[in-house]
Amino acid sequence: MDKSTLESRATITGPMHAPLRHDSAHKHVAGTADYIDDMPEPAGTLHGALGLTDRAHAEILEMDLAAVAAVPGVVCVLTARDMPHSNDISPTHLHDEPVLADGRVEFHGQPAFAVIAETRDVARRAARLARITYRDFLPAIDVIDAVATGGELVTPPLTLERGDAEGELERAPRRIQGHMRIGGQEHFYLEGHIALAIPGEDDEMTVWVSTQHPSEVQRMVAQVLGVPSNAITVNVRRMGGGFGGKETQGNQFAALAAVAARKLRRAVKFRPDRDDDMTATGKRHDFLVNYDVGFDEEGRIRAVQANYAARCGFSADLSGPVTDRALFHADNAYFYPHVKLTSQPLKTNTVSNTAFRGFGGPQGMLGGERIIEEIAYALGKDPLEIRKLNFYGDPHSGRNVTPYHQKIEDNIIRRIVDELEASADYQARRAAIIEFNRSSRVIRKGIALTPVKFGISFTLTHLNQAGALVHIYTDGSVHLNHGGTEMGQGVYTKVAQVLADSFQIDIDRVKITATTTGKVPNTSATAASSGSDLNGMAAFDAARQIKERLVAFAAERWQTTAENVTFVANHVRIGDELVPFAQFVQEAYGARVQLSAAGFYATPGIHWDRAAGRGTPFYYFAYGAAVSEVSIDTLTGEYMVDRVDVLHDVGRSLNPAIDLGQIEGGFVQGMGWLTTEELWWDEKGRLRTHAPSTYKIPLASDRPKTFNVRLAEWSENVEETIGKSKAVGEPPLMLPISVVEALSMAVASIAGYRECPRLDTPATPERVLMAVERLRAG
Repeated sequence: MDKSTLESRATITGPMHAPLRHDSAHKHVAGTADYIDDMPEPAGTLHGALGLTDRAHAEILEMDLAAVAAVPGVVCVLTARDMPHSNDISPTHLHDEPVLADGRVEFHGQPAFAVIAETRDVARRAARLARITYRDFLPAIDVIDAVATGGELVTPPLTLERGDAEGELERAPRRIQGHMRIGGQEHFYLEGHIALAIPGEDDEMTVWVSTQHPSEVQRMVAQVLGVPSNAITVNVRRMGGGFGGKETQGNQFAALAAVAARKLRRAVKFRPDRDDDMTATGKRHDFLVNYDVGFDEEGRIRAVQANYAARCGFSADLSGPVTDRALFHADNAYFYPHVKLTSQPLKTNTVSNTAFRGFGGPQGMLGGERIIEEIAYALGKDPLEIRKLNFYGDPHSGRNVTPYHQKIEDNIIRRIVDELEASADYQARRAAIIEFNRSSRVIRKGIALTPVKFGISFTLTHLNQAGALVHIYTDGSVHLNHGGTEMGQGVYTKVAQVLADSFQIDIDRVKITATTTGKVPNTSATAASSGSDLNGMAAFDAARQIKERLVAFAAERWQTTAENVTFVANHVRIGDELVPFAQFVQEAYGARVQLSAAGFYATPGIHWDRAAGRGTPFYYFAYGAAVSEVSIDTLTGEYMVDRVDVLHDVGRSLNPAIDLGQIEGGFVQGMGWLTTEELWWDEKGRLRTHAPSTYKIPLASDRPKTFNVRLAEWSENVEETIGKSKAVGEPPLMLPISVVEALSMAVASIAGYRECPRLDTPATPERVLMAVERLRAG
């Protein structure tokens, strides 16, 4: 290939910003993507099953496991006393989460023992033969129950405060108080929890586990076994979905598998069935939000005071940071001149709730949008008018300071909303819907446009770091490993594109390898929408180090300056000479140039003082907006989502194809949370929605009939992120708040839009119908 032909090549295959397919997409479709349960099992692999309790709050007086141990094929039965060093897998310093219940049961379905058997079927059947005698206590199941029994907290609460909220509420021309129930959500990943532990020499243990946080699994397994972390290697190639549910909840299965493997010197696998998985693992927190808002006759907010009480379950888990983030997003895109927000992380006798996509932010944002809705209906105005009136202003407006005292420097929400309002023809459609509702007796329609402003970073500052390991082999192929885990969101593909772009080689020359604590240590969870941000920058840093060495080598070898050495499509240009990349690398190896580097990245400029409620917890904000149109049947409460238009900000997209998929998937998942997915515990604390037969996730048929999704292609991150991109994992989940508000408008038409329907979520057909009947009666 001559020089002119090379120069004419516009780009390599798969650089940053190219709409490349997910690296495993074809495997997902063909069924050839290997998950842990697809891996060949080592000879003699044993299988584990959990023994679950059937009380919500009780003391264990006696646990007779003789019948369990007597089942043919059962090898051993583990209890809390069999944990070699520690029975604790709490991700916090509170040490309040046992591997197995020890004398006390804190929720219905809490594991009290584990059965290890020759087959999974034998283990599961044997686990149901235990005889446990209890002394029952009064359980606190619901948030309201928790308050009634004294309101014990699982972790200290947070207060965010600025100005004089109480005084301004008293002085405000108009004032509304209310409350909102916000439901939780089951993760319902396609691949449930699973762990395979393989014992090695001495204290060594290799654990394959479906987790978003390999380093924490490593730490927990080491803690339970009483060995140093260097004895434990945790591997993750891919997960069949995570959504936050595999940030801490995989610890238990990995620890039990490792304890059994060490005891029996055989490989041990745990894979609970769907019912046990849903019963024994945490979910999105449900909230009770009490709000008090003062505003003027135009609808401009003067003051807000709100309390976010959450059902956290029996232990802290991640409830502290989840309820903190709920407060961080209670303002959404709106400026509160005077504000006081408090969290109330309540202990309940239910499974310990945990991380879920958005991490408390969606609940906080939903409460903030209810406040806007209340003002709009009280004044007889379009909620969009109230939204625009209360948007954060530019950096010079004085209306750009959050309740946690961070200044908003990158605000583009007004442009996002204005563009979407025009492109979706919102005003004309709203007018047509109002006219339709005047004459329609049964079917009523609604439309709403809601914004999203979501902060990007872990609020625990030290988690904002990542590492990557990059090797170039002598044939010019590149090996990539980093701390991010792949759960279908495409982080492996995006980071591989970063390397391909850095070295200017085709992406098929970059090998993506399983995440492992043996290559990149001390990683943060792949969470907080930061997987591509952190690991992309770490990989970029590793590439930078190698390139600096290669440039120095080329300058010396070809007797030129560093400025004359550039990486171009699959070649290195050195002055007027073009050298194929593989040949160049081979020559560098011959000159003893190091072709490997460990990259590192720490997010700059962020800090957070929780005690003071002040700081800059977020590096930047991602923005978006959605218009949703719905139709409801006022006789049954059933409804359809007729059309959705989305305009979302991902900065300069690392991969537009993957980002669009994330937005579409996030919208549908959020819509499920807000409309159909209802968790229900009975009075004895038994989770009754523990299987697909009783828990309704959205189907393909539930997607909006018309679904238009666009990226804000003009956006570019003002901060120095990888490729000037923005995170895309969590923010889209909050776009379907527009669906709830559209349903609210349709219901409000029953009473001439004079009253806020105050729909709780999930806004099931039953709740929609009850709201319709309530307004009719009024």
